[in-house]
Amino acid sequence: MSSDLDTFTLLPLKIDPQSKAISSVTPGGGGGGSNNNRALDAELAALNALHRSLHSLDAPHTVPPPPVPVNPKRSANVNKLRESGNAEFRKGRYTEAIKFYGLGLQMALTRPMWEPSQLVREEVHQLYGNRAQAHMAMQNWAEGSIDAEASVEAKRQGNAKAWWRRGRCLIEMGRLEEAREWVGKGLEVEGEEKELVEMLKDIDGRIASANAAKSA
Repeated sequence: MSSDLDTFTLLPLKIDPQSKAISSVTPGGGGGGSNNNRALDAELAALNALHRSLHSLDAPHTVPPPPVPVNPKRSANVNKLRESGNAEFRKGRYTEAIKFYGLGLQMALTRPMWEPSQLVREEVHQLYGNRAQAHMAMQNWAEGSIDAEASVEAKRQGNAKAWWRRGRCLIEMGRLEEAREWVGKGLEVEGEEKELVEMLKDIDGRIASANAAKSA
């Protein structure tokens, strides 16, 4: 037995060109008729009443304003937090720098959905990259590796520092094969970036030395 959930009924409607009111042209439309027609007429009457009430509002309130594409205050706060983190980093206060970068990330990642995603990516790739550098200064290699990889995920090309930072963290953790694979991918994206080329040579030398020591 079919139900209202799997039955589709096409209802012929018309719109008055002047008033823009919507009405039904089904038999019984406009009053009387079956229960279905009366229910439809009631819904259309409510819709038309809402339309008239919106038109009766003062001009500035007839259409809600569109959302601001970018909140300048949030952008200023994100920049301020990043600069504060940079200032703490230069002073050697790496824990404080990490806190500022984290607050900046929290603010950047909670932007409204209508704001440009490219703006968010630009902000977070810098913040993750800077926080990775602060972790590296404290020899937090695992944390630095994670942040550097997140920076690359936000911006793969034109972000050679993040590729290099994660490579350095992997080297320091003794994960040489993974480091070589990572730096190789970085060179594919960034081209013959000097620091990445030198890092790859260093990794290959370390791997060769380790293999020689094993076979000795």
